[in-house]
Amino acid sequence: MPSALPEGQPVPADSALPSAALAVIGERPFGIYVHVPYCASRCGYCDFNTYTPTELGGSSQRAARTGYAAAAMAEVRLARRVMGEVDLPVSTVFFGGGTPTVLPVDDLIAILRDIERQFGMTSDVEVTTEANPESVDLGYLEKLRAAGFTRISFGMQSAHPHVLRVLERAHSPGRAEQCVADAHAAGFEHVNLDLIYGTPGESDADWQVSLDAALAAGPGHISAYALIVEEGTRLAAQIRRGELPRPDDDVLADRYLAAEQILAEAGFGWYEISNWSRGQSTQCRHNLLYWTSGNWWGVGPGAHSHVAGVRWWNMKHPTRYIQALDGSRSPAQGREVLNVHAERMERVMLRLRLASGCPLAELSDSGRRAAIQAARNGLLDATALEDGQAVLTMRGRLLADAVIRELVP
Repeated sequence: MPSALPEGQPVPADSALPSAALAVIGERPFGIYVHVPYCASRCGYCDFNTYTPTELGGSSQRAARTGYAAAAMAEVRLARRVMGEVDLPVSTVFFGGGTPTVLPVDDLIAILRDIERQFGMTSDVEVTTEANPESVDLGYLEKLRAAGFTRISFGMQSAHPHVLRVLERAHSPGRAEQCVADAHAAGFEHVNLDLIYGTPGESDADWQVSLDAALAAGPGHISAYALIVEEGTRLAAQIRRGELPRPDDDVLADRYLAAEQILAEAGFGWYEISNWSRGQSTQCRHNLLYWTSGNWWGVGPGAHSHVAGVRWWNMKHPTRYIQALDGSRSPAQGREVLNVHAERMERVMLRLRLASGCPLAELSDSGRRAAIQAARNGLLDATALEDGQAVLTMRGRLLADAVIRELVP
């Protein structure tokens, strides 16, 4: 089941932001994330805030889906009221989930149109949706592209049937690759494939075949994530019962090294620890907004937002979320106002994950001393450090969490 939300301060009934935040909201790029909390089925490793027909009850999910688009648009209008009259064109929109494409395509388009009406969009706006391979066909993709969607991300995960079975993925091998071809045929220039490595039963050869298959499909962007065993999932229960082995850290490191080598040889460069692209133009600008501490409003059940040092999160259950907006109430459940120290720590943690690195000026005195030691240990690039940037080496990427802890005491 979905993981729990954090604790936080109460949110005003109208979602009003502190005056200090309102005074600076136009100083950073602004994006909108739209969370669609529905899936046809739940994968065994998933603890995202998403709900299947079984979990909601068939009739309840149909009712929730029917009311979802209207509720999401009501939150978009709430966001506009909260932001006031400031000119704030949206530079990125990202529909995530869940599986956004389980909704009728007209619902996604209606939400996008409302975002455009309320805020306007930059001339080069990036509009992304995630999709499971079994949830779209060519006609659906053509409608998305014609409506202004510019980027699509497919959850491929693996090219092997036995790996997909362990992950409880519904699509068959080859379907994701066909989706990339369909997306290109529909006019999408920017296509991503998500892969997962370290699944119990996956071999080194299996992983290489998955990487080769992903590359052969011709996307401009590939994301590769180590399998994380989240408590409360079916996968965690299987491992606890001894039915499956727990992913091994050394194996995960070897798989990451293989991904870097194979993707680099194919002309892909890493720009964030788990993300590779064919060039700057194919990077995910919405995710870069997160990693560079931009502002975004998260629409939908359980969605998180960040605007000018204020972070908040919506109530998780779709029915409660819809009911709140139907009653003209804020759907937010809690928030925190970050102080200067907390904001700086977060900037450091996020920027260290990027290939461009983190400016040493962002580090505290102890953090700079730790950076010098990390460079001596081969975890940070010594040349970049001399130029004032903390940039992870390959070894540093493998130990990124530990490096970040040392640099952000």
